[in-house]
Amino acid sequence: MNHTAPAATPSSPTVAVLGIGLMGFPMARRLCEANIPVRAWNRSRSKAERLLPFGARVADSAAEAVAQADLVITLLENGEVVESVLMHPDTLAAIRPGTLVIDMSSILPAQARDQAQRLASHGAQHMDAPVSGGTVGAEQGTLAIMAGGEAAGVERARPVLEALGRLTHVGPHGAGQLAKLANQMIVGITIGAVAEALLMCEKGGADMGQVRQAITGGFADSRILQVHGERMVQRDFTKRAAITVQLKDMRNALTTAQAVGFEAPITTLFEQLFSQAVEHGLGDLDHSALFVELAQRNGMR
Repeated sequence: MNHTAPAATPSSPTVAVLGIGLMGFPMARRLCEANIPVRAWNRSRSKAERLLPFGARVADSAAEAVAQADLVITLLENGEVVESVLMHPDTLAAIRPGTLVIDMSSILPAQARDQAQRLASHGAQHMDAPVSGGTVGAEQGTLAIMAGGEAAGVERARPVLEALGRLTHVGPHGAGQLAKLANQMIVGITIGAVAEALLMCEKGGADMGQVRQAITGGFADSRILQVHGERMVQRDFTKRAAITVQLKDMRNALTTAQAVGFEAPITTLFEQLFSQAVEHGLGDLDHSALFVELAQRNGMR
């Protein structure tokens, strides 16, 4: 099968995608399939080369990728990696004035605001646009995209980002990251609630899978119950979003809460639980594997 994308229309902006990992690959592939010219870069070049059959060009450096780009999308592991790649002198020098940089990584709101200021002084636009929906949403183009920045920048990005999912402008620079932290707080806490509830039922003698079915459609139903609950029932903890990433997000939420003078006791508890899961060797499993940490605490398989 020929996966090469048809020729782009003259109005299609060239998009550099920095970071071709679990999320970056399916998202960049969707851009290719939407006839958007993509220049891909990844620290491990082989990961970026997976996009060649879909029509992407692979760059040898981040600076090369951004040099001819109208839009730059970053999908990197954390704020420190974004800083080291995007704000590297070579990359920054290669970004043309007027380029729109869209950071779709999950970083601290304060880091997003700082990067926006520095890019503005370089003549570039910035928006933070982290996503929710995981690899399934990335593959299907159904991601929830939370955008922070100026309205004009968001509207400029909209035709490109709508190939990836539903875009909502939630406020100024950094607000997209705030929305992402809210999302991750709810995800992490709800994973814990579902795991604890299902384990208690199993410990008490009920069929955990049937309990999940029984409460489907009631007030306790949720996407977490359906997706992550099924992973718990099947004991399938293959990494889609790692516990280490969930822990990073919980810590970012607590750092931000402290910065704005907000007390977050529930998030504090779950930061401790995810931290202990990492200490017990579960860090590279899917974040639904908090179930394993809670099972082990109760002497269960």
